[in-house]
Amino acid sequence: MSRTAAPAGLRRADVEEAASWLSGRVVRTPVLRSPVIDKLAGARVLLKAENLQDGGSYKMRGALRAVGRVATADRAGVIAQSTGNHAVAVALAARQHGLAATVVLPVDAAQTKVDRARAAGARVVFAGTGVEERVAAARRLSEETGHPVIDAYDHPDVIAGQGSASLELIEEAERLGTPLDTLVVPVGGGGGVAGACLAAAGTGIEVYGVEPVGCDSLARSLAAGERVPVAPAPTIADGLRPSCVGELPFAILRTALRGVVRVDDEEIAAAFRLLLMELKVLVEPSGAAGLAGALRLAAESGARRKRTVGVVLTGGNVEAALVARLTVQRLAELTTVEGAAA
Repeated sequence: MSRTAAPAGLRRADVEEAASWLSGRVVRTPVLRSPVIDKLAGARVLLKAENLQDGGSYKMRGALRAVGRVATADRAGVIAQSTGNHAVAVALAARQHGLAATVVLPVDAAQTKVDRARAAGARVVFAGTGVEERVAAARRLSEETGHPVIDAYDHPDVIAGQGSASLELIEEAERLGTPLDTLVVPVGGGGGVAGACLAAAGTGIEVYGVEPVGCDSLARSLAAGERVPVAPAPTIADGLRPSCVGELPFAILRTALRGVVRVDDEEIAAAFRLLLMELKVLVEPSGAAGLAGALRLAAESGARRKRTVGVVLTGGNVEAALVARLTVQRLAELTTVEGAAA
């Protein structure tokens, strides 16, 4: 259950301060709802459409907050590493503040995210396929240039900034007269869900993280009581495959998170198509994982189902080829069903 203070030193007040600073600097994204999704979940499901955020993801919130603080320290540039969305966000934030940006991406990064980072003016460096290789490359670049590294999740400003998305969702649910019982957020390195826990502190809202099967460092770490690295399994949710939950997020999550839901690619793909067809919004698989987790949580809860569930749709930077593949897959399934019925 969420608590008022986090052992890492961050508090709900830090998220509120970040939200105030970000007001007018980022998009206050809409909260969406679908009767079909509500019926599947057996609850009101409020979906925070951060796929419509500047840069295509909620990563813009944390990046802008962190880079803004660096800019006041009279630095010339920043460095970031990620699988894509954080790098794009840091590049955009750096451009807004007139700073140079170097971003380190895996060699198999989605081309959409590579193109977005370059379009924002960043220098793109590729380093292996694992987070350790990217971290090492970012550290070397920082030593060479003197530019600080804006970590994708082990950074207090990033956590507080990303938590502002959950804070807005909580506030909107209250304004609608349907306060949240549960908040569900996809997990990569854990920064976003840690921010969600801070935003929900003291409210009684249960916060759950969602990880792809085989990319479940957080779930294993919570069970072990210490951070446990994993060799990430293949998944269509490319933004949710760090090898280990971040140190700072884990310090928050080990006492604040209600639990972790594991979902497979089939569930993520189904959630992706549901969002596309029912709400007409394009969300990347990593972002759709939150809805997949909420639906699995509803199925497992039985009589303990909640009244109102909030889900953060964390991003929408998806490859056109993947959109086509997931859509065609569904059309093939429907054709098979119709053929059998005939």
